[in-house]
Amino acid sequence: MNEKDAELLVREDLPADHRSGFVALAGKPNVGKSTLMNAFLGQKVAIVSSKPQTTRTRILGILTRPDAQVIFVDTPGVHDPRHKLGEFMVQTAAQVIADSDVVLFLADVSELPSQEDHQLAELIAQSARGQVILGLNKMDLLSPDRVKEHVEAYLALAQFQDWLLLSATRGDNLDLLLERIIGALPIGPRYYPEEQVTDQHLRTLAAELIREQVLHFTHQEVPHSVAVQVQRFEEREEGPIYIEAHIFVERESQKGIVIGGGGRMLKQIGQAARREIERLLGQQVYLDLWVKTRYKWRRNERELRRLGYALPRRR
Repeated sequence: MNEKDAELLVREDLPADHRSGFVALAGKPNVGKSTLMNAFLGQKVAIVSSKPQTTRTRILGILTRPDAQVIFVDTPGVHDPRHKLGEFMVQTAAQVIADSDVVLFLADVSELPSQEDHQLAELIAQSARGQVILGLNKMDLLSPDRVKEHVEAYLALAQFQDWLLLSATRGDNLDLLLERIIGALPIGPRYYPEEQVTDQHLRTLAAELIREQVLHFTHQEVPHSVAVQVQRFEEREEGPIYIEAHIFVERESQKGIVIGGGGRMLKQIGQAARREIERLLGQQVYLDLWVKTRYKWRRNERELRRLGYALPRRR
C-alpha cells in the first residue's frame, strides 16, 4: 500500500501519537504463533494444530484500537527444508521478518533452545530492521526450578530490545506483551479499515479450515502431504452456501487413508470442517469434498504455484 492509499484511511480523529505497523510472529514450528495471533484478535484467523509446520504461508491478522493498528503476520515455522514446499515456507518467513516493523521471536520456553531456534536467531540478525521482542511462550509448562536456566539460554541467542514470559493458551501476560509491541511500533496511520481483521479471502479461510481437520484426523506422513483448494464458493439466494473443495495428496495410498473405509474418514473431516466454516460465516454450508492425487507435489515448483504457494511480494 502506497502513502496516498494510506492517507485515504486516516481518520481526522486519530490521536497524534497513533501507532501502526507490521509485526512478524516468528518461531520454529509448533511454538504457538497461530494460537497467539488468534488470542490477540479474539477469533480464529489462522488454523491451529499440534502437528509441526501447520502454517505454510504468511497470514495477516489486523487488530485495530483507537490508539493503534497492529498488523500481525503469522509466518511458517523456521526449519531445515527437505523439499520445495519447505524452502518456500522458510523463504516466506525470512521475507516477512525483513519487511516488518517489529519482530516477535516466539519460543517454547519449556524446552531449551534447539538448532531451529539458533537458525531463526541468525535469520533475524541478518534481516530484521525493527525492534526484536522475545516472547517466551508456554510458561505454564515450565517448572519453576528451570526458569532461570531456560530464560538465560534464550536471551543468549540474540540482542533483544525486550522480553517476557507468557502463555498464549492461558492468556498469561498477553495484555502486557501487546502494550510492549504497540510501544515499539512507529507513529503512523491506519493501513486497513477498522472492521477488517485479515486479508484472507473467504475461499482461502475455508480451505484452511478444511486442512485443519485433515491434520486433526490423520496421522503419520499424511498431514504434511495435504493441500486444499476451494474450487467453487457459491452464495445462493435460498439455501446454504455451496462449497466444493479438493483435498490433494501425494500418493494413492494417502488418498485411501483420507477417504477411509466406506468414506468414513472423509465424512468425519467434512462434518468437522463444515461446523468450523459455518461458525466463520454465520450461515449454513453445504460442503462437497473430493480427494485427488498430485504425485510429489511438495517437490514440484510448478505444482506449488498451482496450489497457491508462491512467494509474497515485498511491501
